[in-house]
Amino acid sequence: QVQLVESGGGLVQPGGSLRLSCAASGFTFSTATMRWYRQYPEKEREFVAQIISSGALTYYARSVQGRFTISRDNTKNTIYLQMNNLFPEDTAVYYCTAPGRGWGQGTQVTVSS
Repeated sequence: QVQLVESGGGLVQPGGSLRLSCAASGFTFSTATMRWYRQYPEKEREFVAQIISSGALTYYARSVQGRFTISRDNTKNTIYLQMNNLFPEDTAVYYCTAPGRGWGQGTQVTVSS
């Protein structure tokens, strides 16, 4: 079955960086568009970033454009989210998804001094 496992979250100071990973299995990863979302407490999940199957095209929410970078390694069935210059408002649970296939369990990112 489809499995998506996020990792790399944690506590970081404002202005700091984190790199999230999402390991995928159970489907043909190399043909799948992948996305990152985040969710604040008692809020709907919101889109963060997308990468197409080849990795050639990416798309970002305006709030993270220029600070976050999505990438993928199709040899490792893994996507990444490099997050730089983090703000306190980036604090959320981050999820990866293969649209139409499922969601990971999420990883907590906390930006605080």
